[in-house]
Amino acid sequence: MDQRISHVATPERAPTVMIGSEIPLIDVSGFLAGTPGAAEKAAAELRYAFENVGFYYLAGHGVPRAMIEAQYEQAARFHALPMERKLALKVNEHTIGYMPIAEKAPPNAAAQGKKPSQNEAYFLRRERAADDPDVIANRRFHTANQWPADLPGFRAQTLAYMNTMEALCRRLVRLYALALDLPEDHFDACFARPHMILRQSRYPEIDGADDTVASLVPHTDSGFMTLLPPNKVQGLSILLPSGTWMDPPYVEDAFVVNGGDILHRWTNERFLSTPHRVRNVSGKLRYAIPFFCDPDHDTIIECLPSCQSAENPAKYPPIKFGDYALWFAAQRYQHMAKVATPTADDVAPGARATAAWKS
Repeated sequence: MDQRISHVATPERAPTVMIGSEIPLIDVSGFLAGTPGAAEKAAAELRYAFENVGFYYLAGHGVPRAMIEAQYEQAARFHALPMERKLALKVNEHTIGYMPIAEKAPPNAAAQGKKPSQNEAYFLRRERAADDPDVIANRRFHTANQWPADLPGFRAQTLAYMNTMEALCRRLVRLYALALDLPEDHFDACFARPHMILRQSRYPEIDGADDTVASLVPHTDSGFMTLLPPNKVQGLSILLPSGTWMDPPYVEDAFVVNGGDILHRWTNERFLSTPHRVRNVSGKLRYAIPFFCDPDHDTIIECLPSCQSAENPAKYPPIKFGDYALWFAAQRYQHMAKVATPTADDVAPGARATAAWKS
């Protein structure tokens, strides 16, 4: 895999810097600093990334390297706990807590003839107090986090990281609005208190010669924005629109960012939700700490005005984000098997998501 940074001639809209000749690198430092013209430039590069690849590298984001490295260390600390302590926090129907390696392949893996994904994960969402009305009501995806006891510094560092990531995402959505020819503040209200998930995963090494096993089976993400901090232990692969798999190289201090099915749906398939997978054949343990940022639970996802016309009408019916997220989780997680969810007919998930299960 070509891991060089290539500088290419820049036709209108195309980013100047491409990684591995395929994935745009977008530097948002000027935008975050308020430099005149920087928002428009970054938005144009973002548009190119999502119309052509579905992934980009994010540079100039302002998240300190030390904070990212500290969060990787915390993920390793958590996963080093004895199994009985992790299982005391076993993942619940809100997808909060610890998820061991599944014993049975969930629907999306089974549809691909795959064994269960070979990773264990610990999920956290927005921190909520015990007297939060949503916690008291046991509202879906709005309950209290499950924290490990006797792990000094873990909670404080993790919350600081999540708060930093949330603040960054709430600024980045303005670039998405501009990239879609919408007013800069178009998404502000539905990201005022976004859905957010920090998934801290540990991937054991797998047998690279066994096609039935993957660290994480080919899939698309459910939501709007996924940010993967730089990871020196490789394993991620993305399915380019050309149909070939690419392993995105490590780029110092740059996040790898992709969109999900909600972004794809909201934009009437203008922006790609690109299938990807993880195969840890590195010879060592691999940790990952993806951060997912999505609109508020009650946001109605319906075709954006700039993404439809008489010749290109809306392809999907409106749906509440929380309903889609619930359906999506049931396709991927064994712990959701007995949870009542909307049906595929209710959701109309679209060919992109279901086709990814057969890749």
